[in-house]
Amino acid sequence: MKAVYEKTTAFNDLVTGYCPGCGHGIVQRMIGECMDELGISDRLVAILGVGCSSPSWRFMTYDILSVPHGRPGAAASGMKKCDPNKIVYTYQGDGDSGSIGFSETVYPAVRGDNITSIIVNNTVYAMTGGQMAPTTLAGQVTTTSPKGRDVNATGQPLHLPELVASLPGSRYVARVSLHDTAHIRKAKQAIKQAFENQINGVGYSMVEVLSPCPSIWRMKPVDCMERIAREVIREFPLGTFKGA
Repeated sequence: MKAVYEKTTAFNDLVTGYCPGCGHGIVQRMIGECMDELGISDRLVAILGVGCSSPSWRFMTYDILSVPHGRPGAAASGMKKCDPNKIVYTYQGDGDSGSIGFSETVYPAVRGDNITSIIVNNTVYAMTGGQMAPTTLAGQVTTTSPKGRDVNATGQPLHLPELVASLPGSRYVARVSLHDTAHIRKAKQAIKQAFENQINGVGYSMVEVLSPCPSIWRMKPVDCMERIAREVIREFPLGTFKGA
C-alpha cells in the first residue's frame, strides 16, 4: 500500500487536545511539515503565548518556550539575539498578539528582527470563554458583546497584517485561510516562505491564519468553514501585503 499520510517528526505520540474542528491542529501540522522539508528540526524554537496555543508544548518534539500573555514577540526577539542560529517563531492567537501583546508584536517588526510570527485569528478569545477580541467582527455576538460588537463604542476590528506591512522593518506579511483544501495549501506555502526568509536572514515575517472555532462560534465545523469563506474573509481579505 502507498502511504499518503505520515506523521511529521514535529509530533510525539500524544493525542492533541483541541476541540473537534479546531484549526490549530492544521496549522501545527503545516509548521511540522515545513520543519521537516527545510531540515530545521534541530534549530527550531517556538515561543507560545497564552491561549489555545498554550498546550502545544505537550505535543511537539522541538524546543518550546511558554511565556506570559502577550509576550511572545519580545521573548522571540531576545531568543534570536542570544542565538542567531536558532529558527525562532511565535505561535499566538489574535487576542494574545493584538491586545495585551500589541506592543510586543509590533516592535519586532519596527526593528526588523529576523523572526517569524504565526498568528491564528479566530475572531474571539477562545480559551478564556469567548470574549470579544480585537479582531471580533462588527455585530459579532460574544460573551462580552451579547448584543453584537458595537464598533461605535469599541472601534473597528484590528487588521494586524496590514498595519505590520506598513512598517519599514517588516519584510514579508501575509494573511491566509484554512476554509478549504486549496487555501490550506496556500497557507502552508506562506508559512514555509516565512521560515525560508528567516533562514536566509531576510528579516521579520508574519503570517496571519484565519481559523475556525466551532466551540465558541457554536457552529458545526463545516459551517465554520463556510462562515470564514462567506463572512470573515470579507472583513479580513487574503493576500500577501508585503514581500514575495
